Formats: sequence, C-alpha cells, structure tokens
Amino acid sequence: MLTSLTDQITVAEPAAVPPVSARRASTSSASISTALSRHSDPGVLSRLSALPTLSMDELRQQWRELYGSEPPRNNRQFIESRLAYRIQELAYGGLKPETRRRLDALVADLDSEAQAGRGGKGKGSSSPEQNLLVGTRLLREWQGIEYTVTVLDSGFEWEGRPYASLSSVARAITGTRWNGPLFFGLRAARGRA
Repeated sequence: MLTSLTDQITVAEPAAVPPVSARRASTSSASISTALSRHSDPGVLSRLSALPTLSMDELRQQWRELYGSEPPRNNRQFIESRLAYRIQELAYGGLKPETRRRLDALVADLDSEAQAGRGGKGKGSSSPEQNLLVGTRLLREWQGIEYTVTVLDSGFEWEGRPYASLSSVARAITGTRWNGPLFFGLRAARGRA
C-alpha cells in the first residue's frame, strides 16, 4: 500500500540541532526517531528559540550564568551561537573524553609543526611572509618608482628573478639592508602600532 509523504511524517515541531557529540551516523528509522525525541526537549527548544529575541544585556547575563565568566566583546551572532551550543551541551552532554583527547593531540601536533616551521621561535612570531597567498602582488613605491613583487610557492619574484625572501628583494631595490616585511608594509615599525 502506498502512502503519501505527509502521512509518514509524525514530528510536528523541528528538533534542535544536537551538539556534535550527540550526532550519530545511523540510518535506521528507529534510531532517527529516538534521536529526534531525545533532542526535542521543549525546555531546550524554548531557550534556543528565545535567544534571538533577547537584548544584548540579557544575552550577556545568560553568558555569565552558563559560562561563569564575562562574555567576549564579539558580535551578537557569535554570542547567540555560543550560547545555543552551551545550552545544548549542558542538556545533552558535551564532547566525549576520547574526542577531547584526540582534539588536544591534533592541536599539539599542529603547534609542534608550526614551531618547527619557524625555526623554533615562540608563539606569535609567525612571519608575515608565511601568511601570503601564492600569486599575491606586493606594490611598493621607492624614490618615485613603483615596484611589484609576486609571491611564489617558494619565495618571491621581482623583475623575472626569484628571491628567497622579501628582505633580499628590498635589498636589491634599495641597495641597503632592509627588513622585507617592513619595507613592503606588512609589519609596522617599532614604536608605531
């Protein structure tokens, strides 16, 4: 017997999106209906749907209650999304301990790779040269002449010649030693913010 799609739908109200830890990759209808009923707590749904109607002061107060700290000075959308996640996290549970350990290990791996790539320099010492996308063109006017440098996969190009660093390009242009990122305006001079 064939039934219409509307006859098969029994859930009248949309369920809240569960936190990542609560999502399951199961396709059986029994597990889907169980998940929907488990994640359609009216209290959680009403709190989530009320977030867009709250004033910023009320959102900040909820942040203090849910996180136990002062809210960040980010925009409304950020605060609403973090509050929505926290409400669901408290109601349905957060990340599993093994997931947290895996994420911490990945972060540690990324930190060690970044540190090794910088020659062992500490955090925050990433060179502006490392953050440039291949193909980016840097323009600099020096003594009335405009110079264009192109970012390559493994260095820079100026006047058809490859250079290992922006400092070597700046030296070729000026004839004196320069900090390349400073010369091309990628870094502020000391004393200027």
